Amino acid sequence: MSTKGLLITATMCSVFAMGTALAANDDHPVQDAMITTKVKAELTKDSNTKAHEIHVTTKDGVVMLSGTVATAAEKDKAEADAKMVKGVVDVRNKIDVK
Repeated sequence: MSTKGLLITATMCSVFAMGTALAANDDHPVQDAMITTKVKAELTKDSNTKAHEIHVTTKDGVVMLSGTVATAAEKDKAEADAKMVKGVVDVRNKIDVK
């Protein structure tokens, strides 16, 4: 292969690698939104939790739960439901029991 061909191939590989790296970084908000949606769906399906009382946000795969529930068991169940969702790295349970 000629020097010019090697240079073109190397440049194309570099551009592809940079594009892949940038796409991976841009993917976090999409993944986080999907995780939030899936956690909310799990909470809604679970009759032991009042999903409308629990707020869910996700940042870099870490799910934050907040809101108010009636019992500690409901708080624990919400956390367990969130941990079951694929892609969840950690759960921060800030739900208040009242």
